[in-house]
Amino acid sequence: MIIPKIEYYPPMLAGQFYHIYNRGNNHENLFYSHENYRYFLEKWQQYLTDYIDIYAYCLLPNHFHFLIQVKDFKDYSPASLSGKFRSLFANYAEKINKQEGRQGSLFQKNFRRKIVVTDRYLTELVYYIHANPQKHGFCSDFKTYRYSSYLKILEQTKTSLQKDYVLKWFGGRQEYLKCHHQYEPTQGWPNWILD
Repeated sequence: MIIPKIEYYPPMLAGQFYHIYNRGNNHENLFYSHENYRYFLEKWQQYLTDYIDIYAYCLLPNHFHFLIQVKDFKDYSPASLSGKFRSLFANYAEKINKQEGRQGSLFQKNFRRKIVVTDRYLTELVYYIHANPQKHGFCSDFKTYRYSSYLKILEQTKTSLQKDYVLKWFGGRQEYLKCHHQYEPTQGWPNWILD
């Protein structure tokens, strides 16, 4: 059986969904305090809201995951969008380096991205992103983890998070909850979803 090569740095195309993720350089932490998580999300909004929609996310002490869709914005090019990500990461790294008295790269070089090619991938990816803190032992129940979109999707407050789309994708609020409470990958995570 031939296993297809996983492309970690595909060009980001307008209209396409992607799993975006990265970790701290040398497995170091990216986030040290509640303020760091808040600041990262604030800067994400500042640099990327005009260019991408967010459907799910999770920030962990040493890495992060996002499910995004690239908008079809004026003058779009993969290079211009990659530049927005670079600006976000550089701004955030500068703040953390100053805060922690460190130097050098904060993030691993070249954030990874995988194109979402099937409906099944999209469904499992939302769960995977939300379950990640429990998977890595950062909490005993991912449904209580504070730095993911799991609970945010259920809140009534208006944000740029594409809550309605996600709930509709799962078939409504109750199905969203049911999936997150009952789902367990039967034979481990598929190789196309692992980080």
